[in-house]
Amino acid sequence: MAISKKTKYGEINISKEAIVKVAVDASLECYGVIGVADKSSLSNNIVTLLKFGEFDKGVYVSSGKDGYEVSIYLVLAMGVKITEVLSEVQKKVKYVLTKTFGLRFKEINVYAQDIKERED
Repeated sequence: MAISKKTKYGEINISKEAIVKVAVDASLECYGVIGVADKSSLSNNIVTLLKFGEFDKGVYVSSGKDGYEVSIYLVLAMGVKITEVLSEVQKKVKYVLTKTFGLRFKEINVYAQDIKERED
């Protein structure tokens, strides 16, 4: 799925992978986020951290009438306030995506798939 955007200079095509990469980078910068998890891992009861190149299994982009929707599945650090971390990720991802691509992102859904000890 490519998103087309018309500007005064011509047409720009934005790939889903570009949106996923920017969303993951923004979420990983937030305190308390360890990594991105596979959405289907919740049904398997085994949550694994995704590596670079696999992030599309943990971030989903869809388009609607009023804008685009992004869903991100994360693994958080133990001992953090989950609601605060998820709220900060949501705000940061929406801000970074909007500033980077100049598109309207209607919803940024952030899910905590697992909580793990930090391995610093």
